[in-house]
Amino acid sequence: MSDVNDENSVLLAQLSEEAANCQSCSLSLTRNKVVFGEGNPNAPLVFVGEGPGQNEDATGRPFVGRAGALLDECMREHGITRNHVYICNVLKCRACIVENTRIRNRPPQSDELDSCRDWLHRQLTIIKPMVIVCLGAPAANSLIHKDFKMLKERGKWFDGSPYCRHIVAALHPAYILRQHGEEFETARHSLIDDIGAARMKVIQVKRETPSKLF
Repeated sequence: MSDVNDENSVLLAQLSEEAANCQSCSLSLTRNKVVFGEGNPNAPLVFVGEGPGQNEDATGRPFVGRAGALLDECMREHGITRNHVYICNVLKCRACIVENTRIRNRPPQSDELDSCRDWLHRQLTIIKPMVIVCLGAPAANSLIHKDFKMLKERGKWFDGSPYCRHIVAALHPAYILRQHGEEFETARHSLIDDIGAARMKVIQVKRETPSKLF
């Protein structure tokens, strides 16, 4: 198992170095850092979001700041840390726009997503996770199916992904942080529940194919 981990670490490190020099789209002109991904190189469980924001662009790490803290908090409810999983985004550079001297996030354009798709494909091909959790509808649109309806399809398991045995979508932590009061607590607990379901799905797959530790 250690040999596999070491090999995956090397392959992901090499891919990260390659991605750091990517100039396939115009986001390379505005980014500070490519946010490749981090975590267990042989993770049975992978979280995939849409793209980096301001904090991620500044640090080069996925899911930092308030959204990352909430994700970490919800994972800890099930004894999961970033050492157990791998966390990345569909988009590796921040999509942003300047308005009145202020820089804010914007939805990525289709050509930007197309330019970045191969990085995620190569990441997941190296890791070979058992389970993927898409955080937010944009990630689900890329990895599950087009026009994904989060309110109707959240928590529903999909099979047949080229990257894993089972894939599911959960609410994005940034969305949860925009809720208030009871809505916030309901959304937060839904993420906790979905992470717990993903963990149990990993355990189920392990029993069927005991090749990875978690």
